[in-house]
Amino acid sequence: MKAEMKPDTKIEVRMNIGQAAKSSGVHSKMIRHYESIGIIPKARRTDAGYRTYSEADVHSLKFVRRARDLGFSMKEIKKLLGLWRNRSRSSSEVKNLALTHIRELEEKIAEMQAMRDTLKDLAKNCHGDDRPDCPILSDLSKS
Repeated sequence: MKAEMKPDTKIEVRMNIGQAAKSSGVHSKMIRHYESIGIIPKARRTDAGYRTYSEADVHSLKFVRRARDLGFSMKEIKKLLGLWRNRSRSSSEVKNLALTHIRELEEKIAEMQAMRDTLKDLAKNCHGDDRPDCPILSDLSKS
């Protein structure tokens, strides 16, 4: 980490990409990707061209990581980051995003439960022995 003096004499701690990755829990490859798609701003560069990150950058990366852990899309994360940075935001917009995401998750869960139930039924009806007959393969071959 490198400390730089700003004109107002506050010391700003800067980290290289490896340190930012370790501190945020986001791989350096993903940090570069998030920069390239505009999720986080382009990193400042040293005279030698190395990326450097501030504590605020790392905080944003932690935000992105947590949102990804909750299954938000990159488009949703970009919107959530904008709302998070906007101190005059309305929490209703954030809540609506979360509720929409919950509905999408519930739909996916229902679809996966239906797949599981179908596979359980097929597996139950398969003898699993030396015979060639297999209801699992029969079901998969239906068009």
